Amino acid sequence: MEYKIIIAGSGGQGILFLGSLLAYSGMFADKEVTWFPSYGAEMRGGTANCTVIISDEMIGSPVVRNPDILIVMNLASYNRFSERIIEDGLLIYNSSLVSVKDIRKDIKAIPVPATDIASSFKNVNLANMVMAGAFTAVTKIFTVETILKAIEFITPSHRKSYLDINKELIIKGYNLTNNTL
Repeated sequence: MEYKIIIAGSGGQGILFLGSLLAYSGMFADKEVTWFPSYGAEMRGGTANCTVIISDEMIGSPVVRNPDILIVMNLASYNRFSERIIEDGLLIYNSSLVSVKDIRKDIKAIPVPATDIASSFKNVNLANMVMAGAFTAVTKIFTVETILKAIEFITPSHRKSYLDINKELIIKGYNLTNNTL
């Protein structure tokens, strides 16, 4: 089992943090992982993406050209990366910000209204946590308990005040998409 994942959006959407969270969750699930960030000079508002590979075996390269799974938070990222998904791959997209009519027929697409859900919690910047929960539910690479353990581990001390809401949003995303595939 090896999953090659690209996560993409704009700076400020928590793309790199989401990638790090998935990588740590994979580690806590006793998998081999890589996490490779990439972002524009602008940071907030600029482009941001990262690759994560989660595998049962040693990983040869952190480079992902054609992902098994693509997580996109905005339309520009969908336009940039959607054609790269492998046949029978998975697209998880933020349907609050990505409205597309012609999704490829050879992939499975999961819409997640992540920004709308995070907005109902008065913090649109936490839409990435909704996507983390959705990813966990849809892929079943690791359990929701594992990702909740990982979020506790990687949350820096100056952000601990967000820990409870992050967990709640992960669970919202998980419950929204559980058993979708």
